[in-house]
Amino acid sequence: MKDILYKYMSSLTSLNEEEQQAIINEIHIGEFKKGTSLFEQGDVPTKCFFILKGCVRQYSINEEGKEVTSNFYTEEQAIALFNHYKQDKSSPYTYTCTEDSVMVVGELNTEKDMYNKYPQLELMTRMMIEENFNYLKEEYAAFIASPPEERFKALLIKRPTLINRVPQHQLASYLGMTAESLSRIKKRVQQENKD
Repeated sequence: MKDILYKYMSSLTSLNEEEQQAIINEIHIGEFKKGTSLFEQGDVPTKCFFILKGCVRQYSINEEGKEVTSNFYTEEQAIALFNHYKQDKSSPYTYTCTEDSVMVVGELNTEKDMYNKYPQLELMTRMMIEENFNYLKEEYAAFIASPPEERFKALLIKRPTLINRVPQHQLASYLGMTAESLSRIKKRVQQENKD
């Protein structure tokens, strides 16, 4: 697993191999079973995560008590928390492993110490967050502008592995539709692809 992290770090920093190895030796890699909640809606998070293997669902419970899936995080994606410096530090989301997962686990209270020790790590983190933010911004804009069938087709192109990795009702929630609508759309798209 550390090889995946080393490859990822190499793509984002100018750290030499020795510096990267020093950072990798200091970080904690945790294994999480399917169904494990990393933290829940209303909790005050103390950790951040970088997924080496697996899938994590981000969701919240709305006012009607219904689960609303807002994202799935998979390999080489970070679960970064931007509000941990604010007064109200509680998470608006629950993050739960939908598969057995292996992740880098960062302690938010030691983040500054690591950045002081390894300034390039802060640059790498910022680049990773900017890349992720731009991706999410584009995804959100496309999501809002697209009808349900187009959302599903976009998912088939951009994140096809999610189709078989997560339960269909969670995927439907993520796409902003009912499970029944997703089933009809999948059948229609499969038929179009056969013709």
